Amino acid sequence: MKLLQQSTSGYLDVCDTPERCDEYLTKVMVGLEELEGRFAEFDEFIETLAERREEVYTAFESRKVALVEKRNRRAESLSSAADRILKAISSRVSSMDSTDAIAAYFAGDLMVGKIRSLIDELDELGDSVRVGDLQGRLKVIREDATRGLKDRQDLFEDGGDIIRLGERRFAVNTQPLDLTTVLRGGELCLHLTGTQYFEPLRDPRLQDARDLWDQPLVSENRHVYRSEFLAMDLFEQLTSGALAHQTTVDAAWVAEQMNGRFDEGYAKGVHDRDTAAILNALLSIDRQLGLLRYEPSLRACGQFWWNRILDPKKQSEMKHWIAGFAKLARAYPHAEPAVQFRERLASLAGEDLSVWQPLFGESITAERLAEYLFNELLVAPTKATASGHAVELLGDFKNALPQSDRQKWLIAGLKPNADDPVRSFILARNWCDAFIKKRQPDGVTASTDGDAEYRDELAWLLLLEIERSHGDEAEAPDGAKNDLLERRLQVVDVPVAMEVDSLVGSHERIVDGAMTVHYHEFMRRVGEYRRSVVPRFHALHEAKSTLVDAERESMRLDEFKPKVLSSFVRNQLLDEVYLPMIGDNLAKQMGTAGEDKRTDRMGLLLLISPPGYGKTTLMEYVANRLGLVFMKINGPAIGHGVTSLDPAEAPNAAAREEVERLNLALEMGDNVMLYLDDIQHTHPELLQKFISLCDATRKIEGVRDGKTRTYDLRGRRVSVVMAGNPYTESGERFQIPDMLSNRADVYNLGEIIGDRADSFEMSYIENCLSSNSTLAPLSTAPPDDARKIAMAAQRDSIEGVELESNFSLDQVRDMFEVIRKLLRVRDVVLRVNRAYIRSAAQADAYRTEPPFKLQGSYRNMNRIAERVAPVMNDTELQTLIVSNYEQDAQTLTSDNEANVLKFKELMGILTPDEQARWDAIKYAFVESVRMAGMDSEDQVGQVMRQLASMRDGLESIRQVIAKAIAMEDHSAEQRMDARVDSLRQSLVAIGDSIGQRLQSTGEQIEELTRQQSNTPVEQKVLVQHKVPRVMAELIKGQFHLMQEWMRPLLNESIDNGRDLDRLLKQLDQMMQTYQQVEEALDPGDQE
Repeated sequence: MKLLQQSTSGYLDVCDTPERCDEYLTKVMVGLEELEGRFAEFDEFIETLAERREEVYTAFESRKVALVEKRNRRAESLSSAADRILKAISSRVSSMDSTDAIAAYFAGDLMVGKIRSLIDELDELGDSVRVGDLQGRLKVIREDATRGLKDRQDLFEDGGDIIRLGERRFAVNTQPLDLTTVLRGGELCLHLTGTQYFEPLRDPRLQDARDLWDQPLVSENRHVYRSEFLAMDLFEQLTSGALAHQTTVDAAWVAEQMNGRFDEGYAKGVHDRDTAAILNALLSIDRQLGLLRYEPSLRACGQFWWNRILDPKKQSEMKHWIAGFAKLARAYPHAEPAVQFRERLASLAGEDLSVWQPLFGESITAERLAEYLFNELLVAPTKATASGHAVELLGDFKNALPQSDRQKWLIAGLKPNADDPVRSFILARNWCDAFIKKRQPDGVTASTDGDAEYRDELAWLLLLEIERSHGDEAEAPDGAKNDLLERRLQVVDVPVAMEVDSLVGSHERIVDGAMTVHYHEFMRRVGEYRRSVVPRFHALHEAKSTLVDAERESMRLDEFKPKVLSSFVRNQLLDEVYLPMIGDNLAKQMGTAGEDKRTDRMGLLLLISPPGYGKTTLMEYVANRLGLVFMKINGPAIGHGVTSLDPAEAPNAAAREEVERLNLALEMGDNVMLYLDDIQHTHPELLQKFISLCDATRKIEGVRDGKTRTYDLRGRRVSVVMAGNPYTESGERFQIPDMLSNRADVYNLGEIIGDRADSFEMSYIENCLSSNSTLAPLSTAPPDDARKIAMAAQRDSIEGVELESNFSLDQVRDMFEVIRKLLRVRDVVLRVNRAYIRSAAQADAYRTEPPFKLQGSYRNMNRIAERVAPVMNDTELQTLIVSNYEQDAQTLTSDNEANVLKFKELMGILTPDEQARWDAIKYAFVESVRMAGMDSEDQVGQVMRQLASMRDGLESIRQVIAKAIAMEDHSAEQRMDARVDSLRQSLVAIGDSIGQRLQSTGEQIEELTRQQSNTPVEQKVLVQHKVPRVMAELIKGQFHLMQEWMRPLLNESIDNGRDLDRLLKQLDQMMQTYQQVEEALDPGDQE
C-alpha cells in the first residue's frame, strides 16, 4: 500500500496533460486490481483497497480538471491575443498599394509570424476548432486585402473618396457604423454614425448629471484647466512618498507622466509645458507656506474645535501623546508617525461633527481636520499658526470701527454670546462678512488670495480678541495686550499666489498666455472638482456606456454592416454589365458625386433570378464599397401574413423583428440601402406601402415605438432594392403591384442581359475559381489570367498562353485541364438553367411535359467544380455531373423520376428504355392536363375518362403492331401496312360514329330539358345515380362494334409472331374494361 501511495504521488507529479492523467490513472487502477485479486480472501484489505481506489480516482480527477481548466484559460488567452493581432493585420494590409507588398507582408512580418506561432500553440493544446478558425481568418484577410486593392485600383478615385460604377461616380462613406451619444437640441441622444438616427435618452442617471453632458473630458471644464487638473495630481505625488524631495520639474518629466492618460486629452508640447509651469509654481509656494498650506477655513475650523468644542481633558491627553512623538521626531527626523495619532484625532472630531461641520462646510472632513491639528500640535503645540494677511485684516477691521470706543463696539457685540461657541463664531463671521463686503478693493493681488478666503480665520482671530478682553488681560495696557496675542499666535507672512506666464494652452482662465495660481483657491477649486465632478463624470460615462452597449446589442449593429463573401469574384460580367446597371439606378435614387447629381430622386432596383445567382451577395458588395448601411429584410420571415409596417400586427416574433428592422432603416433615413430579399414570400399589400417611397415624393408611413410616423427621405442618400425568385411556387405568390413595378428598373440575373452572352457564360467559370483547389490561385490573380486559360481551353490548345502571374508550367497545365472540363460542366448547367426558366415561365394548362425543377445556377456550378480534378476522364466527369443532379432530384420526391429523365434528355444520354418511359410520362401528363378540372361525381366526365382509356388501349395496340411489323420481312410489312390502313379507316369511322351519336344524344338531352322546363312537375327530391339510356345504348353499341370488328383481324394476325401475344393480353384487358363500363351503365335500365 505504501508503494502504491508513492507511485500515485509520482504519477501525479508528472501528469502535465489531461491525457497523461487518464494514462497513469489506468496504471494505478491496474495495480489496485492486482492487489485486490491477491488479497480477495482478506476482508479488512478489501475495505482498505476500496477506500484507496476512491482516493486515487479523486486525486487524478482533480488533477485532470485543473489541467483542463488551465489549458482552456491558456487557449482563451491565446485566442484573445490572436483576435487583437488579426485586427491590426487587417488594418495594416488594407492600406497597402500593391499585391507584392501584401505578399511580402504575409511572408515576413512579425505580426503574421506571431499569429502563426499562436496557431501552433493552440494546436499543441489540441484546440483544433480555434486553429481552423484562425487559419481561415488569416487567409480571408489576405484575400480581402487583395480584392480591396483591385477595387481601389479599378473603381476608386480621389484617394478612395469616390467610386465609379460604370459611368456614374458616387461619394464613399468612410465613417464606420457605430452607436454613440450626441447632444442635440439640448437633449442627450443615441446616434448611429453616418445616419439621421437620433433617439433621446431618458435614463434618470443621465438627468442627474445634465450639467456634464457637454463636457468632453474628465480633466477639464469651464472652471478647471486640464493642465491644472494634471498639476494637482502630480503635486500630490511630489509632496508624498519617494518624490517628496523633488523641488522642480520639467516638461519632459511631465510628458512621461502623461503617458497612459488617454481619456484626459493631453497634447504633448502643449499641456506638458503648461503643467510643468503650474506645478513649479505650486511647489515654490508650498515650500514657503509651512502649515499655511492648509486653507484658512480648515485652520480656523481646527482651532475652533480644539479650543472651543473639545473636552479639555481629552485635549490634554492628545497634547501629551503628540508631544511624545515630537521628541521622537527630533531624534529621528525621518520617523513616520503612527496612523493611530490621526485616527484618534479624527475619531474625536467625528464625535462633534454635527457641531462644527455645518459651520465650515462638508469639504472639511474629520480626517483633514485631524491631519492639520496633528501637524500643528507637532510643530507648535502652544501657538497657533496664523497667516499674515489674516492678521493684517484684523488690524484693518479694528481700524474700520468708529474712532471712539472701537474696542467697546467689538466687545459689546461679541461678549454676550461668548459662552456659546457656535453662536459667538457665527456672530463673529457676520462681522467679518460685513467688513469684507465694505472693504474696497477685495484685496486680491498677484501674491495673495482674496479677502473672502480668510473670512473664517479672521472670525477666529476676533474670538481671540474677545478672550483677550476677559480677566487680567483686559486690564493690561495695549502694548502688553499685543504681546499676549503674539504669544498665542505664530504669524507667517509669505506669498500664497504666483503669476504664471508663457502658457500655450487655451482656456478661459488663461488671459494672454498667463494665469495667477492662488494656492488655497487652487487647492479648493481643483480639489472640489476632483471630489464632486470627476466621480459624477465617470458615473455618467459608465451609465452612457451601459446604455449604449445594451442598445447596440439589442439593435445588433454588426448585422447592418455589409460584409463581402470570401468567395466573391468581381468578374467580367460584373464589371461590364451589373455595376454600370446598378450605378445607373443608384444615380436616380441617391444622386451622384459632383455637380451633375439629380435632385428628383426616385426609383427602385428590382432584381429577379432563380436561387443561387448572387443577388444578395452582389448588393452587399455594392453597399460595402459605397459605405452604406445594409439593412436586409428577410421576406420568408415576414411571410404572406404581414400587410402593414406596424410591428404590433405581425403574426409572430420573427416577422415582428423584421418589420421593426424595416422601420429602423426608415428611422436612419440616410446612408442606407434598404434591401428586401425574397419578396415572393411577402404579401402584395405590403409591397404597395413602398409605392410612394419609390416615386418623387420619397415618403412612406411607418410605425416606431407604437407611434405612426411619416418618413420624408427626399434628398437623402437612401436606396431601395428588392430581390425575388419569380419561378418558385409556380409564380402564384410572386405578385408585384403595377404601380410599384413601373417605378422599378427590373433585371434578371439568371438570363443573358443584352448582347453579353459571352460575359454571362464566362461568369460561371470565374465564379467557381475559389471553389476548386487547383484554380484557387487564379481567384486572387489578375482577371485576365483566368480568361486567357479559358480561351485556350475553348480552342483546346494551351500553346501561346502568357500569364501575368508567376505560375509553374505544371500549375498552368492543371488549370487548363480543369477549366477544359469545367467548360463542359458549364454548358450542361446553362442548358439546365434555360430549361428551368422556360419551364417555370409556362402555365400549367399549356404544359406538354412535367415541370422541370432542377436548377443551373452559380451555386450548382460551384458544387460540381469543387470536385473536378485535372486527371478526370470524360466518363468520370459525366458521372460526376449526372450524380450531382440525381442527388438534387432526391428532394423532389414524386417529381424525381421525371426531372432526372428530363435532365438526361438535355444531356442526350437517355437509354431506349428511359426514352420510352419519358415518352409515357409526357403522354400521361398531357392526358392529366386535359382531364384536369373534371369532377369525380360528373358521370359524363367519367365516361370521357373511360373513352380516353380506350384510346390509350388502342394506342398501345398501335405500338405493339408497329413493333411486330418492324420485326417481319418486307412482304409482311406490306400486308401489315394494308391492315393497319384498314384499321385506321375503321377507327376513323368509329370516331365519326361516336361523334354523331354524342351530338344526337346532346340534342336529345337539350330537347328533354326544354320540355321539362315548359311542363311543371311535382316537386320532389330524388337521389339516384344513372346515365341517360341513350348514352348507355351508345356505349354498348360502340363496344359491340369494336369487338366484332377486331375479332377477325386478330384471328388472322395471330400467326405473325410471338410478340402479338402481348396484343391479345391487352385486348382482353380492354374488353374487361368495356364490360365494367357496361355493368356500370346497366342501372340506367332499372328506371
